[in-house]
Amino acid sequence: MADYKAVKVTGNVWWVGAVDWHLREFHGYRTSRGSTYNAFLVIDEKITLIDTVKAPFFEEMRSRIASVIDPEKIDYIVSNHAEMDHSGSLVRAMQEFKAEKLFCSMQGEKALRAHFHDALPELTVVKTADSIELGKNSLTFVETKMLHWPDSMISYLSGEKVLFSQDAFGMHLAGSGRFADEYCDALLYEEARKYFANILLLQSAKITDLLNTLPTLNLDIDFVAPDHGPIWRNGDHNKILSLYSEFAAQKPEKRAVVLFDTMWHSTEAMAGAIAEGLIEAGLPTEVISLHSCERSEAITRIMSAGVLAIGTPTINNNMYPSLGDMLVYMRGLKPKIAVGGAFGSFGWSGEGAKQIAEALTAMQIEQPLPPMVNKYVPDDAALENCRIWGKNLAEKLLEKINN
Repeated sequence: MADYKAVKVTGNVWWVGAVDWHLREFHGYRTSRGSTYNAFLVIDEKITLIDTVKAPFFEEMRSRIASVIDPEKIDYIVSNHAEMDHSGSLVRAMQEFKAEKLFCSMQGEKALRAHFHDALPELTVVKTADSIELGKNSLTFVETKMLHWPDSMISYLSGEKVLFSQDAFGMHLAGSGRFADEYCDALLYEEARKYFANILLLQSAKITDLLNTLPTLNLDIDFVAPDHGPIWRNGDHNKILSLYSEFAAQKPEKRAVVLFDTMWHSTEAMAGAIAEGLIEAGLPTEVISLHSCERSEAITRIMSAGVLAIGTPTINNNMYPSLGDMLVYMRGLKPKIAVGGAFGSFGWSGEGAKQIAEALTAMQIEQPLPPMVNKYVPDDAALENCRIWGKNLAEKLLEKINN
């Protein structure tokens, strides 16, 4: 096995996690740049491991710990989040490192017991504002329920001014750099946005609550150390906090997305004409075909769009299957779209666009115009109607924003 080294974060905190260069899907989310499973070692009178790694990466974590100390000198392990990409190595770590205590939230205890049953020893349950003394440093806990599991919590290390934020403020990004300032801002923005759209969008209100709560806790934060992606240091942590504040607000932007799939290019032709109408009205517009763009990329582009027009052909009295998949995914994440619309072509019965409209209604997305439909191949007159329909959608958004 390779000899893996820890990376120093502060004087007494080390990154001892793992890099998953080959991960390409994370429960339905396409991770084109892999990911990291971040674990952190705190050197103090009570040596503490913050989170562990996905089970196949245990030896990599162990090797990194061993580059700093004998792993059996670890006194405490903190489980900020029970999901298996962070707790998969927990049982083995407790057994091999012989830690005295394992700390988690009340919901964390339930989740860990449900995962590992009797394989774990007694757990020490902590709640918001509880602290443990490590020596020169103390570790304070804040429960962050549903960010993004019921058990989730964050931990703050006082003397080193590090916020271990578990799945909040992270991203899926494998790389040789451990710190955000080792990557360009455009890449960080892209991956942070994609992570938020696919993992945390549903919990936007709770993200806003957390961001409003952090200042009241009087935590002097110099580092934000999430469980995925790079660590934020040297004041850069304000960048990710600001981005999350922007994403969570879901303020409708003056832009449009036209999302569709097509069988014989009729719905595609409609999508192009609708986009022209949107652009003519002054909205930057992106046209996305689900034939070439998978769901996690699509939701990233959809997030915060002012207008979303969705088109489908009708097949077997239903919308096209790719649209059904996309709408199920969207419904779970609950993006707040200001103005929506359904369109589509058909040959026989034409239920597809109606079903899109029903799905948008169920997601509480306002539809100021009836669905735009066309039988068989749209001619010039039909495409002109699509252009006007798109222009009218844009005008409805602009009225809404300006009022």
